[in-house]
Amino acid sequence: MKVTEKIFGHLNNGKEVKLFTFESAKGLSISISNYGGIITSILMPDICGTIKEICAGFDSLEEYLDEHPHFGVIVGRYANRIAKGRFTINDKEYELPINNGANHLHGGNNGFHTKLWDYRIEREDNIASLVLHYQSKHLEEGYPGNLDITVTYRVTDDNALHINFSAKTDKPTHINLTSHGYFNLSGFDDNIMNHKLMINADRYLETDESLIPTGTLLECDNTPLYFRQFTRLGDSILPTSGGIDHCFELLNNGSIDSLAAILKHKPSGRSISVYTTQPGLQLYTGNSLDGSIKGHNGTIYNKQDAVCLETQHFPDTPNQSNFPSTLLKPMEEYRHEVKYVFKTEP
Repeated sequence: MKVTEKIFGHLNNGKEVKLFTFESAKGLSISISNYGGIITSILMPDICGTIKEICAGFDSLEEYLDEHPHFGVIVGRYANRIAKGRFTINDKEYELPINNGANHLHGGNNGFHTKLWDYRIEREDNIASLVLHYQSKHLEEGYPGNLDITVTYRVTDDNALHINFSAKTDKPTHINLTSHGYFNLSGFDDNIMNHKLMINADRYLETDESLIPTGTLLECDNTPLYFRQFTRLGDSILPTSGGIDHCFELLNNGSIDSLAAILKHKPSGRSISVYTTQPGLQLYTGNSLDGSIKGHNGTIYNKQDAVCLETQHFPDTPNQSNFPSTLLKPMEEYRHEVKYVFKTEP
């Protein structure tokens, strides 16, 4: 596994930001920055050997410092939405920044995606890992507890990306981390409508008009959100009002060895298989992309030009007692693992 390191740029305070690129023996190249833990680029060959960018993002650090739709970042402390930016722990209410209508989204405007993480490269048995570390202070973005977080990226020569999240706290707090990659397996030659998707789920979370869960899980069968068999994304997106932004209850029993989802693009032969220890997968079909952002190779990102497969706990869990808990207590450890396997086959 070849790993290269370079300076990606400097923050406004002068601090240096690094970019690490992993290159597998099979032609996969993944670049990751210690700013926001951002996966900035994924270069992947198609069935003819043509290598293209399959991940929405930017070529320069400066573009990531401007507002963008969480391209490739680590999201935290809490991925997805928390209703009205409030939750209660031990009879004490905590207030979070409101940044999505009346709700809190993706850890706030100054969440983990805006932080410069400490880093180190580890090597073992010809496998290299990028280990990122960040200490979130008590009441950062309103969340209680000093939270110590480590995120480890490992790329293997069989074209798999492993991401391991772990965290400890000194006060009870809620945590829900994810990696927020935007994928287009055509290499952005086309939108995602002709991609096919399978999700190992029978139910999805019903939401209100602001995308906050009602607490009810609905059957996917006989709805546009049925993905137990490979389904063309366009056939599911078109019947919806604007696109898909829903969380699915996975049937993987929290096992990293059990398949959660597969995204594939037949013309290129590219596919991504997703495995996770988390109970949910948020499917987001790039509904807010509006052509105002230009990224890699001058690509203009329009609506439904990329899809996110975010492995996570359910949205608004701190306020939903019937959902799997996201409460982390002192002396416990938060752990979350996700694996993306990239394949090219006819």
